[in-house]
Amino acid sequence: MSDEGSKRKRKPGKAPGADAAAQPVRVRTVKEIAAAAKVSVATVSRALQRPEMVSEETRQRIQEVVKRLGYTPNALARNLRTARTRLIIALLPDITNPFFSEVIRGIEQVAFEKGYSVLLGETQSNLVREQTYADMVAARQADGIITMFHRVPAIPMEGRLPLVNACEYVKDSAISSVYVDNVAAAATAVEYLVTLGHRDIAFIAGPASSPICVDREQGYQLALQRATIAPNPALTAVGDFSIEAGERAVEMFLAQGQSFSALFCANDEMAIGAMRALISHGLRIPEDVSVVGFDDIRYSRYTSPPLTTVSQPKNALGREAMTMLIELLNEPEVPTRKRVLSAELVVRGSTGPCLR
Repeated sequence: MSDEGSKRKRKPGKAPGADAAAQPVRVRTVKEIAAAAKVSVATVSRALQRPEMVSEETRQRIQEVVKRLGYTPNALARNLRTARTRLIIALLPDITNPFFSEVIRGIEQVAFEKGYSVLLGETQSNLVREQTYADMVAARQADGIITMFHRVPAIPMEGRLPLVNACEYVKDSAISSVYVDNVAAAATAVEYLVTLGHRDIAFIAGPASSPICVDREQGYQLALQRATIAPNPALTAVGDFSIEAGERAVEMFLAQGQSFSALFCANDEMAIGAMRALISHGLRIPEDVSVVGFDDIRYSRYTSPPLTTVSQPKNALGREAMTMLIELLNEPEVPTRKRVLSAELVVRGSTGPCLR
């Protein structure tokens, strides 16, 4: 048989593999998924990482787009961005303040779920301490920072800062924050006292350098204005969030002969100190003076009487801050967000009708 006869002739036509199904074009970023699904980049990121936080209809629409466009996350790029250390730094001003313990618990919960570790740093409101921790991120010794105060430490690195602010908030539009509406929450607390018949309502404010303290005082003033109560500057004192500050403020009011039937404090610790000072002077709570705090720390329900207070969603603040930071680390294109959570007034035994 000839060589030519032994060879199978190829017929002209389709190239090998031409019958295989055409492969879908791969998109490169979640921004293209978001555009195709007509949702935000943040919504796509949540649908892929925390689907329980997205509605069923939206989640299915995003998944259909992902499948149709053949989107697969760039594992190498993700590792370069997020798997360097798997360490997050959580900075707080005062580790002795019980408010932060539940926020930190929320941060830790999400961090553990997502394979991150948390390094806790107490700054004591010291700029040098804050910067030392920030330098760890710039040196690639940590991936990002969650701050629980109103300043943003400098992080000398290119691109978007891997930083989220919790509890407080910063005016920098490039920084994502999660907090409560302190003006509205404080106004609600004072308006509740007004409904009980109180008109001489004293106020113990927090540090004026803190935006949330400014907001809580604004809420106090707003409630007085709505009730057509003329503000009395002598009934306002400034504290530092400590129990001792609450005691000192009440001692000052009484020493000056100020008359008040109710007292609103910018945090629970100062409210607890204020209650201690009132009782030491023979005043009954709430018969002589009603007291309201802010934060709803766990000790507030164990005071005598239990403290009426504004309850912040502390665990949720921490969980949301960590979730936002992980989203930012995974997808730097996620838009900046200012997330406002709900706070509610918890009425307990430290408040009652004005008997004067």
